[in-house]
Amino acid sequence: MSLLHLEIKNLIIDALGLEDIGPSDIGNEQTLFGEGLGLDSVDALELGLAIQKHFGIRIDADAKDTRVHFTNVSTLAAYISARQAVA
Repeated sequence: MSLLHLEIKNLIIDALGLEDIGPSDIGNEQTLFGEGLGLDSVDALELGLAIQKHFGIRIDADAKDTRVHFTNVSTLAAYISARQAVA
């Protein structure tokens, strides 16, 4: 697991107050919303704000591909890496 993946997992846990799980309980390819980790739309907003603040990037909630970037930890890591490279 890369440091970025671990950082994202810890951010998910901290930002959403998921007290019963640790980073090793979240798979890199595990779906975050619905059947996977079970996050909902409110969690998505909170997580998006936490990511923007923590990584200093802007997320366009209205962009059609934003939802795809929030599929799992790996897609989030790729998105964050790409956004930081541009900044």
